[in-house]
Amino acid sequence: MANHLKTNHTVFSLTNDDLLAHLHHTLDYLDEPFADSSALNVFILSKETRKHATVALSGDGADELLAGYNKHAAFQRIINKGWQENLIGGLAPIWKLLPQSRNSAWSNKFRQLTRFAEGMKLTSQDRYWQWAGFAKEAQAFDLLSGQSKEKFNQQDYEKRKQDLLKTIPAHESMRDILLTDVNLVLPNDMLTKVDLMSMAHGLEIRVPFLDYRLVNFIFSLPDDYKITRSIRKRILQDAFRDVLPKELYNRPKKGFEVPLLKWFRKELKSWITEDLLAEKYIQEQGIFSYSEIKKLLNQLFSTNPQDAPARIWALIVFQSWYRKYIR
Repeated sequence: MANHLKTNHTVFSLTNDDLLAHLHHTLDYLDEPFADSSALNVFILSKETRKHATVALSGDGADELLAGYNKHAAFQRIINKGWQENLIGGLAPIWKLLPQSRNSAWSNKFRQLTRFAEGMKLTSQDRYWQWAGFAKEAQAFDLLSGQSKEKFNQQDYEKRKQDLLKTIPAHESMRDILLTDVNLVLPNDMLTKVDLMSMAHGLEIRVPFLDYRLVNFIFSLPDDYKITRSIRKRILQDAFRDVLPKELYNRPKKGFEVPLLKWFRKELKSWITEDLLAEKYIQEQGIFSYSEIKKLLNQLFSTNPQDAPARIWALIVFQSWYRKYIR
């Protein structure tokens, strides 16, 4: 694209060791537990960008406004479901038997089919709640120790949850899903991540997609201007189809991910199994159930890790924060 538009483009390369070298620096800039592992990538990207500029533009907001994520494609199929979706739901027992992880194309597809089939059985609000996270509600609750469960205020939790999901009716539309993303995902994940990691290097980020006039305009558009079975962010892609290289039109989305599974099985294995998540430390800490953490670790090192790497990362972030500010 840089060649196509003849822009001044800057490239830098990263090795696995480069990523690992920045891990603890990234954790140090989290003043509260924040479990999006791509914060590490944004930390390094901001560090490199700051060498060339003090203000940068970000594309944050486009996916939430114009239905760019996999979960939006799944919701689109649920809202307009037919025999194919019913077949996927009916084959749920088979999907569960197949290997699932983000580590390969096929195992990731089986993971997505399982999540889709499970989501079909849920209410609109519960479906959103499950698809917006990387752990089921029951799985998160089971991680707590008996003492922590006694202190857990279920009433406050349900009240907060319902407040966050109030924009999703019994029969959701894509507009309902996108509005909930704008209220929940953008301020609590994407914008927080970019703000923390960029300001760690004195870099200011501007988000043109979130100009309120553009946001209001996009929400006035019909759902099929944003997503269909064959394309996401439709109106945005069509608007620039004649400007950008043809290879970019409807290209599969590329995640901004960190190789967590590889790290946890190799470079960081002793850090998690013998230190942060070691049985003795967990028992002394009294917050988590070690038996549940052990199950999660066993899953991590199995042939079917599913979403265990993301859940382990969340625990690592919490433990790192706890040691720095509480212990």
